[in-house]
Amino acid sequence: MRKLSLVVFFSLIAGLSSNAQDTSKYLKEVIVTGIKTVRGTGHMPEIKDGIIYAGKKSEVIVVDSLDANKAINNTRQILGRIPGLNIVETESSGFTANGIATRGLNPTQSIEMNTRQNGYNISSDIFGYNEAYYIPPMEGVQRIEMVRGAASLQFGSQFGGLVNYVTEDAPTGKPFEFTTSQTIGSFGMFNSFNAIGGNYKKLSYYGFIQYRNMQGYRPNSQQWQLSGFGKLQYKFSEKFSVGAEYSLLRNRIQMPGGLTDSLFAANPKTSTRARNWLISPWNIVVARADYHPSENTTISLKTSYLFSNRSLVWRNEDGGPEALDEIDPATNAYVSREVEIENMNNTTTELRIAHTYNLGKHKSTLAGGIRYAYAWFKRRGGGEGTTGSDFDLSITGDWEYNLDFTTTNLAPFAENIFRLSNKFTITPGFRIEYLNSTANGYKIDGSYKQIADQSRNRVFPLFGTGLEYKPTGNTSIYGNFSQAYRPIDYSQLEPFGTTSRIDPNLKDAYGFNSDIGYRGTIKNFLNFDIGCFYLAYNNRIGVVVKTDPVTNEDYSLRTNIANSVHKGIESYVEFNVIKYLNQKSTYGLSLFNSFAYIDAKYTSGEFKSNRVEAAAKTINRVGLIFNNKHLSSTFEVNTVGDAFGDASNVKTSSDPVAGYIPSYTVLDLSATYKINNFAIRAGANNITDKSYFTRRTDEYPGPGIIPAVGRSFYIGFTAKF
Repeated sequence: MRKLSLVVFFSLIAGLSSNAQDTSKYLKEVIVTGIKTVRGTGHMPEIKDGIIYAGKKSEVIVVDSLDANKAINNTRQILGRIPGLNIVETESSGFTANGIATRGLNPTQSIEMNTRQNGYNISSDIFGYNEAYYIPPMEGVQRIEMVRGAASLQFGSQFGGLVNYVTEDAPTGKPFEFTTSQTIGSFGMFNSFNAIGGNYKKLSYYGFIQYRNMQGYRPNSQQWQLSGFGKLQYKFSEKFSVGAEYSLLRNRIQMPGGLTDSLFAANPKTSTRARNWLISPWNIVVARADYHPSENTTISLKTSYLFSNRSLVWRNEDGGPEALDEIDPATNAYVSREVEIENMNNTTTELRIAHTYNLGKHKSTLAGGIRYAYAWFKRRGGGEGTTGSDFDLSITGDWEYNLDFTTTNLAPFAENIFRLSNKFTITPGFRIEYLNSTANGYKIDGSYKQIADQSRNRVFPLFGTGLEYKPTGNTSIYGNFSQAYRPIDYSQLEPFGTTSRIDPNLKDAYGFNSDIGYRGTIKNFLNFDIGCFYLAYNNRIGVVVKTDPVTNEDYSLRTNIANSVHKGIESYVEFNVIKYLNQKSTYGLSLFNSFAYIDAKYTSGEFKSNRVEAAAKTINRVGLIFNNKHLSSTFEVNTVGDAFGDASNVKTSSDPVAGYIPSYTVLDLSATYKINNFAIRAGANNITDKSYFTRRTDEYPGPGIIPAVGRSFYIGFTAKF
């Protein structure tokens, strides 16, 4: 058997292997040693940690069960089993993390997702600047939880739903445990991960440090990063415990620039920039308390404080990717670079209460709470930097723009599971969001200085209902409808040039998510989740060209340009051939298929009937897994359909963000060999050395095409003491 020493929560047991006839009972956490068969992915239980998941489309990825290149957070290997997951593979070119999205939404920096770690927000701002510059290293992550758009009621209004990275816990029954993992790979990659954890009486602790250095796939793409995490928990009694956590990220990334279509076709490893640099130090401090006054009631409180930064120095991107960055013979020096500095701060407090009570012949559960968040964000840019090539944020003169933003959010929410029978539940819920956003400062364009002084207040209610029917103890039919909302963010509040204007009647985007599906397991050889979805996204914000009737001059107007509809099929099936033939076999041979068909189109405006930008029609990932007592290996084929860079759907354009994004197929192979507490891991990513890209950018970190990484190899070992 391949032994896995991991904590398997009752979510996986109830969802994948138990006969859950009495859904009102809570199963305690257990330690399971077994064979990885169909359990690489599962779904959340009806309720966990005071949060309701009944009737929602959810996935759980147990990271330790995967063969993947975790040293570089290879997203398509780790999260690829989630149907329809669109991944922007740009981490090697200036972005600090690969972005993700589902259902044809924008994957850049995961801006349509509610991104969390251990249940608290880790993005720079809940609404105003919802970008994920930090995610924990996968070697320190126990599992990844994802809920589609139905997460809007419990977590926030994002269209894409929730992704929650749950870190490892302190090992049970041990005062001290040390884990070390060392990995080397192509393009000068070296990764060192080291963790400690243990329990002493009522105190438990866990922490890790990760260091990674790479020269990069393309010239001028070197990077290093240091990630750290630590948590302490003190258990006063079986009913009450408190804890604290701290996460950090330090990095420095060289950005090789974007490419034109012709440059990419000639050589995707070309670099057009050698003087572009970025750092994004990240800090998150968390305090938490959990109280269980009775078997039927749980209360949790989390307070987080994030203080972070993104700073970059780069050649002014006027002229697009084809503009050369050369020494001026008149001055015998490069042109001065441009400096941008963004300081991000936010504090969030979330109180949750869940109570199970008798209603008729069955037990029902009410779960609710309230979130308060306040964020302040300072953006400075356009400062004239040095003519040098190293990382240097010093400037001469004033900033071209200097802007301050704030976001205040207050959101009560509640959902209730009504158990109408042992097999059928209905879960209505609501969330009310109060939001105040402000923008103050200035932006200089030539001799004209624009002043930003705005404040917006809104209150928007969200409603939803989930249904779930369990024809057997291991299968369920689920359906959900939940409203979603995306308010105007910071970039849409700031002035952007004398020839550009902002519609004074600019409205927030709104819509809804709905899905229906059938999921479950058959014994220990089949795991499946097949469903369809419909997503409406109204009042999409964009830029259109208008003509001033007085001056007869053209200007850009930022306004609500269109509505879009996203609909399609999401399917995951995993079948273990050997377990089907012999359930007691110590060998496993599984075939899995993660497939999505996504029809995302504009339904109004000048782009009516055009495809939504970055939305591939088909995303198909097929994998073959073999495992026995010591060896586990996974071969995966990733096929992603074509897409367009912007809503115009043009195939070629002088605009760096507009143009065609061709389909591609990438092959990955990874294997792990374990003996007791030691393991060797090795693999090859993009085996055929396919040249492809997933993103066109209009500015950072390009502009232009951002190539994905070609063929690479890695090998490493892990030891636990």
